[in-house]
Formats: sequence, C-alpha cells, structure tokens
Amino acid sequence: MFKKITMGAVAVTLAATLQVTSASAGESLYVPQLSYRTGPFAAGGTPIANGFGDYLAMINARDGGINGVPIKTDECETGYNSQKGVECYEATKGKGALVYNPYSTGITLQLIPKAPVDKIPVFSMGYGLSAAAVGEKFPWTFNYPATYWDQMSSIIKFIDSQDGGIKGKKIGFIYLDVGYGREPIPLLDILSKKMGFKVVKFPVGVKEMQSQSSQWLNVRKERPDWMIMWGWGAMNTTAIKEAAKIRYPMDHFIGNWWSGADVDLRPVGAAAKGYRSANMAASGADFPAIQDVLKYVVDKGKSQVKDRSEVGTVLYNRGLYNAVAVVEAIRAAQKLTGKKVIDGSDMRLGFENLDLSAERMKEIGLPNFALPIKGSCKNHGSGGAIFLQQWDGKKWVRTSDGITPMTDLVRAALVKAADKYVADKPGWQTQTCK
Repeated sequence: MFKKITMGAVAVTLAATLQVTSASAGESLYVPQLSYRTGPFAAGGTPIANGFGDYLAMINARDGGINGVPIKTDECETGYNSQKGVECYEATKGKGALVYNPYSTGITLQLIPKAPVDKIPVFSMGYGLSAAAVGEKFPWTFNYPATYWDQMSSIIKFIDSQDGGIKGKKIGFIYLDVGYGREPIPLLDILSKKMGFKVVKFPVGVKEMQSQSSQWLNVRKERPDWMIMWGWGAMNTTAIKEAAKIRYPMDHFIGNWWSGADVDLRPVGAAAKGYRSANMAASGADFPAIQDVLKYVVDKGKSQVKDRSEVGTVLYNRGLYNAVAVVEAIRAAQKLTGKKVIDGSDMRLGFENLDLSAERMKEIGLPNFALPIKGSCKNHGSGGAIFLQQWDGKKWVRTSDGITPMTDLVRAALVKAADKYVADKPGWQTQTCK
C-alpha cells in the first residue's frame, strides 16, 4: 500500500525561506461549484450556492483575488443527483480544479475514491462520510468543522444535560432515508448502549417528505422523550408541522444543521416556537465581510440573490462560510508552498494546515461568526464544536455556547469505521502522520 508522508512540517520550515512566486497574466485559481438550484432540494441549495459564489466574487472585486490571483469559478447543476454530480466532476476536473464541494453526501461518496487518483481534494463541510475525518486513511477528503458523528454526539451530550440526564429515556430519530440520513445511525446505536437510552427510528423516504402522517402517528404512539431530526428540504417543514399537529413539545425536538434553516421554519411560524437545531455559523449580515459582500457584489447586481434579505440567512451564511474555508485553505497553501498559483496537491496541504482561529476570523471581518477550526494531518474534520439555536416564532436565536463532541469515543469509532472502509480496497492511498 502506497504510504504518503505528510509534508506539513517540512513545508512550514521551507515557507519561511521561500519567496512567493508571482502569478502570470491570465492565471487564476479555479474553484468549480457543484450546485443544485433545481430539484426537490432547490430551496436549500440555492441560498448555499449564492453565499458561496458571492464571497468568492467579493474577494475578487475587493482584493483582486487571493494574493493577486483571481478566483475563477463556474456552476455545474447537479439537482442533488449523484450521477449528475459525477458528470459535473468529470466535466470540470481537467480545468485545474483545486477542490470540490459536493453539497451532497451521495455525491461525496462517489468522489472520495476519485480524489487520490486525480489529486483534487474533496471538502464536504459538515456532511459526507464521517470516517473521512481520519486523515491517515483519507488524505484527500476533509469535512471540517465537524462530522455527522461529532454532531450527533454533541446533540446527545446536550440532551444528557437536560431533565435529569438521558439514561432510561427514549430518543426518537426521524431521518431522510438516504445515505445522508442514515450516516449517523452507527454512532447513535453505540451511544444508546453506552449511555443507557433507547432509540426508536422513523425513516422518511424521499417520496414521503411531504407526507409524514404515518411516521408521526408512530411518534405519538411511541411517545419519545426527545426527537432528533436528520432532514433536508421539504422533509423539515413537513416534520415540524406534523410535530405541532400532535402537540409534540417543540423544545424537545432538535434538528441537525441541515434541519434548521429559515426556509424550514418560516412556513410554520409561531407553531414551531421552541424548536431547536444545531448550527456551525452565525446568522445575520452585521459582519464587516458580509457588508463587503453587499457592497461589492449584491448591490452591484453581480449576485443571483433575488432579495437582499436572503443575505445573512442560515443557509446563505453557511455557503459563505464554506467559501471562507476554501479561501483560507488557498492562502495557507500559497504560504506553505511559496507559489501563488497552486494545484490540487498544494490545496490538500492547505486544508491540512487550515487554522480558522477566532483571531483570524476577526481579521477577515467575521468576528464571532463561527467556532474555531484547526486541521492537521490526522484530523480532517473531527472534533469541532456545534452550537444550538432556537426558533422564537419569527427568527432564530442562538441559545448555547459551543458544545464539544464526545471526542475520545467518536474518534475511536471513526478509526474503526475508516479501517473497515479501506479493508477491501487494495492499494488504497493512506498517509503516515507524525
């Protein structure tokens, strides 16, 4: 098996003595954007794509790119379909792509084996295959700030801090019955045995997203003490409406960070008051960097947002945060390699050395926007904290500090899952981390 020894420490040393090479006229940093503005999940995919694209456009307009090199990007529509996602990948990878942000667990699973072959990293920000956080086994995949397993353990940790603890309680888990929704189940089963609670699962098929009466009749029958949701798109609004219909206590209903957007709750309004969800980035537009996005992009008519009020919403800001991480990984790669125009291998190194500290976030105009991210050879996404927000009937309100995951337990489970993933793949590329 080919062993790739990380160059992080060596590159840090060399960067101190190298001059950053100049970019030639016409050179650029190519970041393809896989988006879904059509299909059953378009309501979520559109603001994500807008936030991502607008931040990159702002960096070009305000700064002339990254260290003098403009960012080039174009969108390829996937419709949240794995086959179309792969087609987009194949159509764009030869243009000098630095990274892929699939925005679909299904597409991510298809691209993970391709990344080491084509030497282009995959960045599935807070989604995708949780085991990919184990950098030794997945050198080319990253899922900062936290895996689904981290997020699930943080939610369970919060529940354990309420109502006298989780032991002996019944936890309902309602989820979209696709790879994304099923992803955290192995860890949930581990936690239930370790912590002494019972799990009742309520799968929702894609065709059932807007018709969940049978699932919620079963919820009423089972009477779980808490409900956790791994939903997306129309499933979220429907589930919250059904929960309100059976008078399930909203303050005991927690969605993950794909089940807590403005588009999910506005159709329900006051009936959803008290519903909670996880999040990774703040809402609102009152940040210097986002004001620059408005100034240089949105108000210049260079954005695809249809209404200025979309800027600052949960999913718009999440797409923007994704772009922030990409830009900062490029900066790190440029510094470490001494090159302004980098390639996918350099970008991989940049992600392993990503350091979005509180100080750095303040410097780039996003103070208190998100919890810190610090990558390494070993850590490609595990261990990040989440925070909880709560719907007050009209808007989201942050209600917690960072909730750290059960790191030791989760890491051990991730390593085991990573070993299992690569066991039947002879020649799978790994790396040795110091």
